[in-house]
Amino acid sequence: MWQVLKQKYSLRVKRDDVMKLLRELNPRGCERRSRRRFTRRTYHSMGPNYMWHADGYDKLKPFGYYGLNVVQQTITQELSLNISSNVCETSVVPYVTITMTTTLERPATSMTNQRIEAWWSILRKGRSQFWMELFADLRDAGYFNGSHEHQCLLRFCFIDVIQKDLDECVRLWNSHRIRPSRTASCPGGVPNELYYLPHRFGSRDCGFEIEQAELDAVPETNLSIAPCGDQNMQEYLDFAMERNDLQKPENWETASELYMKLKEYAQL
Repeated sequence: MWQVLKQKYSLRVKRDDVMKLLRELNPRGCERRSRRRFTRRTYHSMGPNYMWHADGYDKLKPFGYYGLNVVQQTITQELSLNISSNVCETSVVPYVTITMTTTLERPATSMTNQRIEAWWSILRKGRSQFWMELFADLRDAGYFNGSHEHQCLLRFCFIDVIQKDLDECVRLWNSHRIRPSRTASCPGGVPNELYYLPHRFGSRDCGFEIEQAELDAVPETNLSIAPCGDQNMQEYLDFAMERNDLQKPENWETASELYMKLKEYAQL
């Protein structure tokens, strides 16, 4: 403040006098600053579907994957966690996410979206770090070079396995019990119970039904994108699977084997 008075208003005031006036005008603010404590902004929700947090996850982007996450603010419930071949596709699947993203009134930068940023760190420790290291090993061993063809092949082999892993992550998170905390703004309990039975916890469902006509009006151009990201590559890899009598992978080991077989067959 002393610097502002000096530069903006050309006032020559003693620093001690400015400090005394600030203590009188804003004693609580001066006390917090003297303690050097950061006070995080808080807000309160009326119940489920009052506010959602959505963000994209690009840690797997070098390998051709893009993630979209939607978190329920009130109860820290996972509503959606999807992996896709590009950012456009994840913004239109599923329809619930479409409605949410097209009617947002208060968008914010990723850095200020603290709820979902905190959850990304949990996801990385428990899930995505494994996939990052697995794909990095393929790259370091010379089996992945980041080209369009290699990204399509990697998505073709792993995308269903990764999505299955993310679905399990959502299921486990929504069924675990959150301990109550005196400092937390959300109640404790099981996220699914807090979401589907809000009346038991003194809240209400703030959502509203969407007419089918509104959903039908949403453009569906991006819904036809091939899982691997390229329709021509998708058709060729499907043909290679059928010709060599190969099966869809069930886990990361069989997905890795399929990747190596198709890579050799396609001479990529």
